[in-house]
Amino acid sequence: MSAPGTQLPAAPDALQRIVIVGGGTAGWLAAAMLTRQIKPAQCRIEVVESEQLGRIGLGESTIPPFVGLLKSLGIDEQDFIRKTGATYKLGIRFVDWKQKNSQYFHPFGVIGARIDSQDFYQCWLKARHLGHPWELQEFSPCAVMAAQGRFLPPNQAYHSPIAGAGYALHVDARYLADYFRHYAEAAGVQRTEGLVSQVTTANDDGRIETLILADGREISGDFFIDCTGFKSLLLGKTLGVAWQDWSHLLPCDRAVAVKSDHHHNIPPFTQATARESGWSWQIPLQQNTGYGYVYSSQFCSDEKARRQLLKLIDGSPVNEVKTIPFATGCHDVLWQKNCLALGLAAGFIEPLESTAIHLIARGMDFFLRYYPDKHCKPALIAEYNRRMRNDFEEVRDFVLLHYCTTQRDDSPFWQHCRNLPLPDSLQARMELFKASGAMREGLDELFRQHSWQSIFEGMGLRPDHYCARVDNSDFEQIRTTLTNARQAIAAMVNTLPSHDAFLAGLHKSAANGKSV
Repeated sequence: MSAPGTQLPAAPDALQRIVIVGGGTAGWLAAAMLTRQIKPAQCRIEVVESEQLGRIGLGESTIPPFVGLLKSLGIDEQDFIRKTGATYKLGIRFVDWKQKNSQYFHPFGVIGARIDSQDFYQCWLKARHLGHPWELQEFSPCAVMAAQGRFLPPNQAYHSPIAGAGYALHVDARYLADYFRHYAEAAGVQRTEGLVSQVTTANDDGRIETLILADGREISGDFFIDCTGFKSLLLGKTLGVAWQDWSHLLPCDRAVAVKSDHHHNIPPFTQATARESGWSWQIPLQQNTGYGYVYSSQFCSDEKARRQLLKLIDGSPVNEVKTIPFATGCHDVLWQKNCLALGLAAGFIEPLESTAIHLIARGMDFFLRYYPDKHCKPALIAEYNRRMRNDFEEVRDFVLLHYCTTQRDDSPFWQHCRNLPLPDSLQARMELFKASGAMREGLDELFRQHSWQSIFEGMGLRPDHYCARVDNSDFEQIRTTLTNARQAIAAMVNTLPSHDAFLAGLHKSAANGKSV
């Protein structure tokens, strides 16, 4: 430790050139986040991508941290919504997951508030035990808004019953990467068109030194970010970092996707419906609706999945059905030597909870937090890999919870899901919750207790009993508070504009040069 008043040494080995290999959402979001915190005069940022390589285009649905990301980048949310055809998202409606003809909602934001220092969920459990029929989601502003197709940002309703709501966005994937590209290029990022044919490494320590393009051009850098998709050209192929397969935990490995021209009565939520061999998504956008079917090739052929998908859509298809094979898992480490992987090059967990874009942003957030010099000190790499590994495993466990708790046995796929092996981390979390509704929460986790409670409740898992400490509080106070809270949320939501009307207001205000 330096003595007081001692001047710290300068950073003569600071990174001077960061090369991002691959564009798409991962590459251009990484570039955008770098430019926000790193001056072009200090470090040159270059994105190398090829028009010959298409974009997979998954990631039309986001989660609330994405809204915060836009704000941190200085992006006007309303401008982003208009230019990407985005709509608002209050959560996910799950249909037929627990069993056929059942549904539940995973809302964003809070569910209730503490009552007399007692946890809200425990108070609600006692009320249910005593015969009160209130559903948990009646105390979620987002769930109530979604059920009525209404929307108002909580920042426009301070100190109101919906102030604890959260929201995310549905975004047209065709425009998402282009939006971040324009942002990054305006901030000084250089784009190089070219296909990487070879990667050279240093003889002494194996660090990546140079990219050789198909036309012979060479691009060198101090640090490389791998956004090359599942082929993971840098981290996997060049540096040899092994892939950890999670397909035994999450059996879906393919998706078919298409858009239709239907875009009326736009619901402010994603719908995920369990199907014979997987599940389908329905994502409402301003100009069309995105549909997809995620399935296991062990139980369903591509052609059968395609036929089933086309039966689901309202309106007419506006593009060809795209088949997307994917692998569930992640690399053993995501940062090796002077190379970091993001997006599909790092790992992938099916899009059930819309976490793909979040994990990209999270990867860059931690990289900037542990920003290295040219030496890439092992302590920084180790901590980055630990934190990102925790994030991937948390998302994996949360998604797995939807499958392993199903009561369905009406197809071979769902029979298989009922017998999936559980990681120790998920098993411990489930056992703790079943004991008395307690939550096992780690450091800086994405899914907080309200999210876990929503899935547990929706899938029919309830604690053996409520926490006995609640009996120390006057139940009449609890009952009155619950009654008033439920009524206040419902009354407030009844005054809100419909989701369609709110979106129309954004466009009208833009035409008038105002913001909502």
